[in-house]
Amino acid sequence: MPAIAPISPIAVAPDLAEQAYQAILEAICDGRFKAGQRITQEALAESLSVSRQPVLQALLLLKRDGLVIDAGGRGVMVAPLTLDHIANLYQVRSVLDGLAARESARRRARLSPKLVTGGREAARGKDLHSMIEADLAFHRAIYEAAGNPVLAQSAERHWSHIRRIMAATLSQVGTRAAIWDEHERLLSAILEGDDSAAQQLALHHCENAGHALVARAGSLTAQEQQQA
Repeated sequence: MPAIAPISPIAVAPDLAEQAYQAILEAICDGRFKAGQRITQEALAESLSVSRQPVLQALLLLKRDGLVIDAGGRGVMVAPLTLDHIANLYQVRSVLDGLAARESARRRARLSPKLVTGGREAARGKDLHSMIEADLAFHRAIYEAAGNPVLAQSAERHWSHIRRIMAATLSQVGTRAAIWDEHERLLSAILEGDDSAAQQLALHHCENAGHALVARAGSLTAQEQQQA
C-alpha cells in the first residue's frame, strides 16, 4: 500500500478526537488526501502520533459529514467528488450566498476592502491554502454581516465540501484574478446598499463557479476514461 502524505503530529490533550478530526479534515480539504484514496486508522494514528481511538472517533465524524466512506475491509476512503454532488452543492450555495449578500446590503454592512486586497495578494502567490482561506474569509464575512445566524449555520454545513472544490478551482492560475474581480463588484454593491445587485452578483458568481467546475470535472473524467 502506498504511504499516505505526511501530516503534522498533534499535541496530547483531552480533545484528541477533535484535533484528529481537524487534522484529517485539513488534509482532505487541501488535497493532500485525494478523492478515492484509501486511508487507515493505523496509518493516521502513526502520522498524528496518537492512539487509534481518537482517530476512530474522528473518522466517524468525517463519515457523518460525508467526507469519507467505507472502503470495504479495513479502512475508509476519501469520498469522491461526483459531478452531481458538485452541481447540487453549488445550486444550494448560490441561493444561500445570494440571500446573505442581499441582507448584508440591506444592512449597509461596512465590510473591509482588505477582504479583497488580501485575497488578490493571496491569489498572486503560490500557497493554495492561503488562497482558499482568503476566499472563505470573504464569503464568511458576508454571512456574518447578514445578521441571520440561521443562514450562516445553514451554509456552514457545506463549507468543508466547498473547500475541497475550491482547491480545484484555485489551482487554475487563469481564474484567480477573475474570481476576485467578481468579489470586488459584489463588495461594492454591498457597501452601496444595492441589495438587488448584490444578490444577483452573488448568485451569478456561484452559478458560474458551479458550471465551470462541473465542466472541468467532466472533461477530466472523460480524459481518464480514454486513457483507461
